[in-house]
Amino acid sequence: MPELPEVEITARRLGAAVGGVAVESALAPGINVLRTFDPPLEALEGRTLSGVRRRGKHLVVETDGGPSILLHLMSAGRLQLFDKRAGPRDRTSRLLLRLVDGRELRLREFGTKQAAWAKVLAPEAVDADEAIATLGPEAWPDPPPFEELLTEPRPLHSLLRDQRTIAGIGRSWVDEILWTAQLSPFKRADDLLPLEAQRLREATVERLGAAIEHYEEVVRLPIPDKLPMPLLVHRHEGRPCPRCGTTLEAVHYEDYVMSYCPADQTEGRILKDRRLSRLLK
Repeated sequence: MPELPEVEITARRLGAAVGGVAVESALAPGINVLRTFDPPLEALEGRTLSGVRRRGKHLVVETDGGPSILLHLMSAGRLQLFDKRAGPRDRTSRLLLRLVDGRELRLREFGTKQAAWAKVLAPEAVDADEAIATLGPEAWPDPPPFEELLTEPRPLHSLLRDQRTIAGIGRSWVDEILWTAQLSPFKRADDLLPLEAQRLREATVERLGAAIEHYEEVVRLPIPDKLPMPLLVHRHEGRPCPRCGTTLEAVHYEDYVMSYCPADQTEGRILKDRRLSRLLK
């Protein structure tokens, strides 16, 4: 799933590339992609794109004085710019903005769920939309102090992924952040000591910022289908910990994996794998 660093580099690259270019036509081949009807998609036609910005894991494609498009890529979506327009055999495009210079901005989705969505909104309605208005503060570049932000009696792995608490972190980067901070994914937020909360905030800013710097160096247009994520821990179970050499472990859930270092994060304890737990019931 694209998270804050991946969405940030997408916004930067696309915003720089399409600013000042007018929309020739707008199409929605994905019948489930649009969640609004007023303004209509056609209201984008003839408008000049002014940029692309990020809020949490959302993208906002803006025009000069006209409607904006609020997008969520969900788990398998990508917003990409191509020099040529999609052909009749294209099966991945959910939304197409055809530009007057012949290029095409496409919301593409891989897989069968078709969960990515888009809303065409008046500019003043974007930040007031429920999807944006309910988001917590940004996880990067300057989140509030974590001892004030993370106060619920919930495991850190769950709370850090809650977009209402802090926006932008998902399943990949939460593993990296907790490993960097040397904290157990199951440690309750309300049990954090002040120094641990400070360490966690620093790890969040450090890892997300480093990922964005990495993407600035290696990502060019068109945005690749799979970004070269600089992950050290997530989905690296069975490999040695980059810090201490202990074998990395993982807990497998129905639709995601939580990876960690037992020596650095759980005092040597191997956490119960949920797949085995279900088999033993």
